[in-house]
Amino acid sequence: MGRSALLLVSRLLFAVLFVPSGFQALANIAGTTSYFAGLGLPLPALAAWGTGLFELIAGLLILVGLRTRIVALLLGGFCIAAGYIGHYGQGAGDATLALLHQQMLMKDIAISGGFLALAMAGAGAWSADGRGFGIGADAT
Repeated sequence: MGRSALLLVSRLLFAVLFVPSGFQALANIAGTTSYFAGLGLPLPALAAWGTGLFELIAGLLILVGLRTRIVALLLGGFCIAAGYIGHYGQGAGDATLALLHQQMLMKDIAISGGFLALAMAGAGAWSADGRGFGIGADAT
């Protein structure tokens, strides 16, 4: 399998995480807001809308490969922030829940690493960037 095909598969797999998550956050904005309020975030409704829109739009941009390098860096930072806010130190008093949150934090860190690699590699030729429609085009 060629480089561009692997980059396409990578983008598809990332999009499978973020597009549905963003859509679900927006479709159940009350539940998303309640979750963020439970984490103690200020302005949980604004955080819910912002997170849902960011995940949906950024996931779609990764899917089509538009502005991939920039969006991948933003999503990498988002994953670190989301992992820290949502999972670091959570589950105290319940060993199973604490382990679950620790694993989720590690997953977020790993996904961030994948986004850093995608930012370095670019979207590949089978993308909007590869066709010269965006900055950082990478047609190899």
